[in-house]
Amino acid sequence: MRAKNAPPSSSRRNSFPSRHGQPVVVNCSRSGCAVMLRTMTDPRIRCQIRLLLVALLAPLAAAADVIDYVNSVRRHGCGGHAGGLVPLRESTRLDEVARQLAQGAELRAAQQLAGYHAASAFSVQISGVPPSGDVGRVIARQYCEQSTNPAFREIGTFQRGADVWLALAEPFAPPAVRDRAAISRRVLELTNEARARARQCGSAYFEAAPPLAPNAILERAAAQYARDMATYGYMDHTGRDGSSPEERITRSGYRWRETGENLASGIMTPEDAVAGWLRSPEHCANLMDPAFRHMGVAYAVNPRLEAGVYWAQEFGAPR
Repeated sequence: MRAKNAPPSSSRRNSFPSRHGQPVVVNCSRSGCAVMLRTMTDPRIRCQIRLLLVALLAPLAAAADVIDYVNSVRRHGCGGHAGGLVPLRESTRLDEVARQLAQGAELRAAQQLAGYHAASAFSVQISGVPPSGDVGRVIARQYCEQSTNPAFREIGTFQRGADVWLALAEPFAPPAVRDRAAISRRVLELTNEARARARQCGSAYFEAAPPLAPNAILERAAAQYARDMATYGYMDHTGRDGSSPEERITRSGYRWRETGENLASGIMTPEDAVAGWLRSPEHCANLMDPAFRHMGVAYAVNPRLEAGVYWAQEFGAPR
């Protein structure tokens, strides 16, 4: 969201989305396996992709074997994804998530029932396993990206007969309140590192831009808006009172000729926040705008909400 010497423009609702799980169901027979992948990148987005796997699996001795297969993939890598990742640790809470999945719950509902708060998660059901093939190869081939997700730290399983449910997750680990100053400095550092190089933001090309300086007024404005989003569970450039970013920056006391705002939610680290903004053309354009001279950034945490962490990054060019 940005404005230049003009009345507040209409807000764009294209903020960087929070990350969520990708539950997969695999139904196998002697002739192959049918897979349904549910990708959930935002609570408002639900899409289903159906694939047909022509693959035969080995007998499934135990859920623990599948954990070993997943950790083997993380260790050795697969499909262009590097290995050398730390093994997933078993979690009794995620075991309960897997059990709830076996009872028919969706992934988010299963997490809530189990009392497990994940920053991101993925689940898979392997069912009707035939007596030939290699489970490890199928995991490496069909779930390489998920198995080698470096954010994932924990795994849970539930087995019923020849059926196994797996849940992989990145535990909710928000940045600590005491680290706010250090995290603000880190976001500024990463932002200036990005501005130091020419960059393509969607269809727009940006030359390297001058570094930004921290601004206490913009940081207070960012902190106030991040707290409001975290308190009331929303993420939008339009505030609950109908205010635009330009109006909020004006109220803060910052005298601007150009201003912009980036938002994020469900992000645990400064690195992920900046990387996400750079992947979005509109947010990238804000971050690379050579007219901006000042930046303020803040985050707020509400563990009762699914996204959990809300970020606001404010930019300004003074009059």
